[in-house]
Amino acid sequence: MNSSDGMLIVNVSAIQAVAIAAVTYYFGAWLRKKVPLLEKYSVPSPVVGGMLVALVLSCLEYFRLMQVNFDTSLQTLLMLAFFTTIGLSASLKIVTEGGKLLVSFLFVITILCVLQNFLGMGLAEMMGLDFHYGLLAGSVSMMGGLGTSAAFGPYFEQTYGVQGGTAVAITAATFGMVVALLIGAPFAEWLIRKYKVLTPKEVDNPEPELHIPEDLETAVVEGEKEPTYTPQLLKAGTIVAICMGLGAVLSQYMGQYITLPAYIGSMIVAAIVRNVGDFSGKYMVEGKGMNAIAEISLVLFVTMAINGLKLHELLNLALPLMIILAGQTILMVVFAWVMFFIFGKTYDAVMLCAGGIGFSMGSTANGLANMQAIAEKYGSSPRAWLIISLVGAFLIDLINALLVTWMGPGRKAASFFSQLRSLLTKVTGPNCN
Repeated sequence: MNSSDGMLIVNVSAIQAVAIAAVTYYFGAWLRKKVPLLEKYSVPSPVVGGMLVALVLSCLEYFRLMQVNFDTSLQTLLMLAFFTTIGLSASLKIVTEGGKLLVSFLFVITILCVLQNFLGMGLAEMMGLDFHYGLLAGSVSMMGGLGTSAAFGPYFEQTYGVQGGTAVAITAATFGMVVALLIGAPFAEWLIRKYKVLTPKEVDNPEPELHIPEDLETAVVEGEKEPTYTPQLLKAGTIVAICMGLGAVLSQYMGQYITLPAYIGSMIVAAIVRNVGDFSGKYMVEGKGMNAIAEISLVLFVTMAINGLKLHELLNLALPLMIILAGQTILMVVFAWVMFFIFGKTYDAVMLCAGGIGFSMGSTANGLANMQAIAEKYGSSPRAWLIISLVGAFLIDLINALLVTWMGPGRKAASFFSQLRSLLTKVTGPNCN
């Protein structure tokens, strides 16, 4: 603790940062229960508590009263652990079991990722901003949600010098989560009514009632139940640690040729480890233990990232960011409409649209919540439920991370959008906006 130019500077150690994150999370969980609106729109506890902490700290820094600096070394470790569990979930066996519909849906959603990025980058360039802001408000936050936002925000700040990148990404992700819940189920309802879609309840053949699971298992087949939870957790932790260690070596090697986020190597190694185990049958990834590590690491590293946000850096970006996010919302609705026709104008297609809106602008939980709202009224769609769970939970996260990494340098894209902006200036005149 020291002072500079009359402003108190507080340095928070890595251990203290984790402790503050844990307290912040539980404060957010308590506040979420007290405010029905937060519960209704499924605003995550890390966002509720973290945004309040970030707002207070940002105000103190803006008025030059106090600056708090967090040691993020353990945040990086937790981020690596989370994305390693994503890689360990990427089972090719599960993909093949999902059939052609899953592969087709994954392909279509990958196209949406690209469109989200091009729309964001294009709008950012049109408004005279660094195109990286558009990328952060593209698939990083929309498709990736809070986890990917908290990972790529600091990466963009360090690699490309994007000021306030983390704040932009997390703010965009929070916006997307709320909007996804607002438009997902009503849009699906509109599709059913407008196109007179035949529903399970109308043919008197309703499917079993669906319930949103508390977790998504990562194991293909579960083994015998252990009398205690410790062995499962220890085994999962060992696999994660080994993948992180080997991934660090791979990242160091790949870093000689291309700049990548720190977790890419671990995620690739984890995916290889998972599929070798699946096809050889020599070992198995434990679902419950892996899920626990994923949840704990995600909650802590996202909360730590939000706590450290410099929200005052968003003041000059508020209007451009809202324009980009409005564009992303329109794109999502139009794309979901097209997707309804692509998948045959069936009830399964309606449910894929509802779930797709949820996880393409927020999280898998949002997608499942949208589907649940429709299922309670019209009947369930097990195929769509399976596909949204698999694609939204881990498959698209893996593809999105690699896609954003590839598009990050964006030299060709930046040149294209700059030329487009110059063309529009010539057409409209230099004094026109």
